[in-house]
Amino acid sequence: MTRPHDALPPSSFEIELSMLMEAIYLKYSYDFRDYTGASQKRRVLHAMRDMDCGTVSMLQSRVLHEPAAFSQLLQFLTIPVTEMFRDPPYYAALRAHVLPVLSTYPSLKVWVAGCSTGEEVLSLAILLKEEGLLERTIIYATDINPVSLEKARKGVFPLDAIRGYTANYQAAGGKRAFSDYYTAAYNAALFDRALYENVTFADHSLATDSVFAETHLISCRNVLIYFKKALQERAFGLFHESLCHRGFLGIGSKETLDFSAFSPRFDDVARRERIYRKLS
Repeated sequence: MTRPHDALPPSSFEIELSMLMEAIYLKYSYDFRDYTGASQKRRVLHAMRDMDCGTVSMLQSRVLHEPAAFSQLLQFLTIPVTEMFRDPPYYAALRAHVLPVLSTYPSLKVWVAGCSTGEEVLSLAILLKEEGLLERTIIYATDINPVSLEKARKGVFPLDAIRGYTANYQAAGGKRAFSDYYTAAYNAALFDRALYENVTFADHSLATDSVFAETHLISCRNVLIYFKKALQERAFGLFHESLCHRGFLGIGSKETLDFSAFSPRFDDVARRERIYRKLS
């Protein structure tokens, strides 16, 4: 019996969920142990229904003994929620406050962390192209999901999404007709391969991997909201280490550096749009 002020013990589901994440880490080296509980629970429940598993333990057994089952579960654990030029004010702020500074460098490196299926990568490539910076920029696009990375490499998106992307692009201060950047056919839009010439797609985990390059701009949007505090701190540490002196960091509209141990190491550039600049 618990005393009135004691915390309630974890439910059987929560215990099984924790064991599943530990099993995934030990078996496949994918670390979801510090992802937020509510999102993780919702995604696992969805996977259980789709994969016909009555309990988390049944799902764990399949994941441990069937690599294909883990690959299937991974698609649920890393469900992409993204679109091109999502939150247009963010891209407008990059154009107004960040790219003029970056234009003073002879060459640039940009890291899109958690690139998902590539919409943010394309958005930044278009922005850089319109400001005359794309040809001297290397873009590192990383994610933990190989299926998402493959989709990102292809640069093919459903045609019915393009209207929304076009509206976002225009709201972000686009300088051309958005249709200049893609060819439409068979209910899909294929984006200009020239936008990908300097893009390197790679597997990288903010939970387990280290810094791999010095960068001038890091954009990691709507990824940190799925992390618990400790994992957010780890990610901010990686970003701080990766950024060059006075480099820029952009995060999602529902994310913040406030209350982080790394907050004193960054200046606000566009606070509302969550763009920061490394102090040293």
